Amino acid sequence: MRLIRLPGQPVAPEVAARWPLVDSAETGSEGRLPLYQMGNNRYHEGVRELALRIPGVLTLHDVVLHHLLLDLTLGRDEFLPYCEGLAWDHGWMGEAVAMAKRWHAYGEAPVFSFPAHRTLLLAQRGVLVHSAWAAGVVREECPEARVRAIPMGVPLPPPADPAAGRALRLRLGLPEDAPVLGSFGFQTPIKRTETAIAALAAPGLERVHLLIVGEAAKVMDLEGEARRAGVAERVHVQGFLPYEDFAAAIAATDLCLNLRYPTAGETSASLLRVLAAGRPAVVSDFAQFADLPAAVAVKVPLAAERAEEAASLAAELRRLLAAPERLHAMGEAAREHVRREHDPERSAEAVVAACREWQALPPPGTGERAMAPPPTSIAWGDLPGEIEVAGADLPWAEGERRTIGIRLVNRGFARWLAGDRGPGGMAVVVKLLVGWHDLLAEGGRWLPLPRDLKPGEEIRLTTEIRRPLGPARLLVEPHLFGGGRLSLLGGPSWEREL
Repeated sequence: MRLIRLPGQPVAPEVAARWPLVDSAETGSEGRLPLYQMGNNRYHEGVRELALRIPGVLTLHDVVLHHLLLDLTLGRDEFLPYCEGLAWDHGWMGEAVAMAKRWHAYGEAPVFSFPAHRTLLLAQRGVLVHSAWAAGVVREECPEARVRAIPMGVPLPPPADPAAGRALRLRLGLPEDAPVLGSFGFQTPIKRTETAIAALAAPGLERVHLLIVGEAAKVMDLEGEARRAGVAERVHVQGFLPYEDFAAAIAATDLCLNLRYPTAGETSASLLRVLAAGRPAVVSDFAQFADLPAAVAVKVPLAAERAEEAASLAAELRRLLAAPERLHAMGEAAREHVRREHDPERSAEAVVAACREWQALPPPGTGERAMAPPPTSIAWGDLPGEIEVAGADLPWAEGERRTIGIRLVNRGFARWLAGDRGPGGMAVVVKLLVGWHDLLAEGGRWLPLPRDLKPGEEIRLTTEIRRPLGPARLLVEPHLFGGGRLSLLGGPSWEREL
């Protein structure tokens, strides 16, 4: 095995001393199979470029790579590559999302809903992930991709050292006998640390302290949140700590928090380190956390409002902190879980097995742009078409009954939904107006589309009309259920004075 040196990225001296290093130009030479480690920021740009050019086996640490695309494009004030990248991976929907994102619309939702990884994954001989949930997401997005869930590989550290934990508590001013929660790793809004702070204000948790360890994103104001919640004296924000202090911080806690929503699908290394040290955890009941057994982690449901989620978290914390025997048992089970499921040797064997199985297989990708299914009339606002009416020609005697034929053609990009689909479904409305009075009943006669109408397709409908006495106006126009007249969306209409 040898390591690839990426341009502009330093290599730690201890790594360079142990493994042979070669220039990135030698990737895949001598029939070697590249094994890529793919992350979700611009520091992995070189890995992405190599993997697109030279197929290998790619370990996908974040299922979503949209943040990487943003970093490489909009992060450099380049919109067109962002739009092209999303369109290539997600078709017209990606292009629409890119336009909205350009104007800072819709917040962060599209970033997690559009993973922007299809082109990269289909260019590989195989893909490795670290959870069954992540493997399912990849299969759903890229059914052609070869994907396998393998252990992450976490060396089992010594158990948490109680003496080191007590010493750190003393140094930070944490009461020796108070319950202490821990939140570890890079602090961003998706880690829900603000929810944990809010939970501390709940009844029954007045003695509980929260220790926050890890660099915080610029948008975070954890101290301010603690002041506003009235718990500032019990929230201890430490920032980045060296490894020795990090281990002592884990030892200083009774229970660790690893909430997360939304998620890029990553298996948290910081969470596994906490579990490996023998500390139980509380996690979000969502996504990759489904792989964690209840014996090592309690799952808290997500909620639309922070107050509701904080209340659920507080209830779980009260139960857990009131049962030290259960916490101890969970800690023992957590350490055993990491030893059994994430053993580095087992992980290495799984990587080698996958590489041997896939090394001679071609990448499944074709290099073609994603063909997302077209939009429908429930969500698309441009619905052009044609309408023809037969049987209404003049002269038409007063009192004469005729069968009117209606031909409707979809000339747009979106699929028109059948009338029984509810909102977004379509019907042709026929009105016979004398002044403002409709002789066919208030609101007209509705003829629902009996089936969906794809772009370019046509449908024919019929109805009977009796010509009234005196002047009248016959009006035929498609309508959307819940959306009004189609002519307001570029659609067709037809009318004739009788």
